[in-house]
Amino acid sequence: QVQLVVFGGGLVQTGGSLRLSCAASGGTFSRYAMAWFRQAPGKEREFVAVIRSDIIYYADSVKGRFTISRDNAKNTVYLQMNSLKPEDTAVYSCAARSDDGILYITSGRFDYWGQGTQVTVSS
Repeated sequence: QVQLVVFGGGLVQTGGSLRLSCAASGGTFSRYAMAWFRQAPGKEREFVAVIRSDIIYYADSVKGRFTISRDNAKNTVYLQMNSLKPEDTAVYSCAARSDDGILYITSGRFDYWGQGTQVTVSS
């Protein structure tokens, strides 16, 4: 059983930056694919970024602005968010699943979830 705890989030102005962290425990972190998802008010949860082994994939809406990374020694995955826009406002959650060699970007494929953290970008 994997537990995920999310840190970071908050209020930032347009063009600003934030970094989210997601600390994992209870499993062999390096064997998990890690992802970030977000959900804006009134909208469905959407994929943001995923990292497995050395493969990274981003949603088009964040490509070039967000960076996902992981530190296996610290059992932590990060989401560095730059050039934030009001449309990035959402609750951000991290997720994990055992890495089976396939890159997944749908939320239903992930087994473990951290609590969400609010990111609000003011215009």
